[in-house]
Parts: sequence; structure tokens; C-alpha cells
Amino acid sequence: MRRKQKRLLQAVGLALAALVFLPNVGLWSLYRERQLEGGAGAAGAAAAAAGGEAQGSHVRQRKDVYFDDGQRKKDWHDKEAIRRDLERIGNGEQGKPYPMTDAEQVDQAYRENGFNIFVSDKISLNRSLPDIRHPNCNNKLYLEKLPNTSVIIPFHNEGWSSLLRTVHSILNRSPPELIAEIVLVDDFSDRGPSSKVEWEWHSHCHLTPAGGILSFQARVSTSGEGNR
Repeated sequence: MRRKQKRLLQAVGLALAALVFLPNVGLWSLYRERQLEGGAGAAGAAAAAAGGEAQGSHVRQRKDVYFDDGQRKKDWHDKEAIRRDLERIGNGEQGKPYPMTDAEQVDQAYRENGFNIFVSDKISLNRSLPDIRHPNCNNKLYLEKLPNTSVIIPFHNEGWSSLLRTVHSILNRSPPELIAEIVLVDDFSDRGPSSKVEWEWHSHCHLTPAGGILSFQARVSTSGEGNR
């Protein structure tokens, strides 16, 4: 009888210990994460102070640099661009629906592209969108030195306003040094830009501040051969 009571007490004790210990593990992990973030910020500030004899622009640059596990990290967010986006108003801004008139709700608007191209043409190419990320993402730090990348966009008879809006979105929301090029792959479209402005953009689309946009036409076949 006493042995059973002893085992019961041991089981109850283990259960209570688990209830007390497990939440503390989560709290300790959270505390440790915040300590690392705080230490990284302090290390970055110390590094900036140590370089006080450098030029002012160099010191300002180092204020955004943090150290964690021996690797340099930084905040890649463009705060000014985020602020400008929040202040934008107009057709489709902040991802809001466009109020269509009866004249704009016609079948012809949907036939060629599968969406209302007339409305798309009235929305800015630099349209702002709401930030749907978790709030903690705003404080996320990434390595200071990251490889750049090429963005490849294949399209076929795409509505030009939506295609150009995609390109502008990449350029506006990506650090310029991380975008090597944007390649527009025209998959043998038989319909080109509809306006003079769009044709001029298409003719000079290789000139961009972010490195370069390349465009070529590729006719896809079963053999995989293309016509550039």
C-alpha cells in the first residue's frame, strides 16, 4: 500500500515538475532570442563608435550593421519607401478594389487576358500594397552580404499594364544591389503593346537603375529549341 502511494506521489511530482519546467523552457528561449538581438544591436553601436574617426557617411552606414555569431547582419528594410507606400492614394492603392462603372463591366475587357485590362490600365504601375507579414518580420535582420539574383518572367500575350506592374514591384521592393537583372521571356506572343508609351518602354526595357532588364522572344517547341 505504501509502495503504491509512493509511486503515486512520484507521478504527481513529475507531472508538477513538467508543468513548471516546460513553460520556463519557452520563456528562456524567448529571453535568449531577445538577448541575442539586444547584444547584436549593442555590438553594432560599439562598432560604429569605434569608427568615429571615419567619414560621416561611413559611420551612418555602420549603424545598420549588427554582429551575430561572427557574421555581419543588417536591416534591409527601406523605411522611406514603406512610408511613401502608406501615404499613397488612388485607384487600387493599398490593394483596395477599383469601383467600376457599368461601362467598364463589359465582357470584352476580360476576353483577351482573363481579367479586366481596362481597369488594370487605370491603376498605377507603382501601386502600393498592404504589408500582410507578421509584425515581427519588420525587425528581422539578414546577412549584410548576400548573392544577387536574376528574376526571369516568362509571358505570352500578357496584358502590358499587369506585366509592367510586376516589373516595377520587383524594382521598388528589392534592394538594387541584390537584383542582377530581370529577364522578360516573350513566349512567342502574337500581340504586342497597345500604346506608344508601352512600345517605347519595350524598346528600351534594358535600361534600368537596378542593373538591367533584358527582353527577348522565345518560341517554345517540343524539341526545346528557341528563336531569340
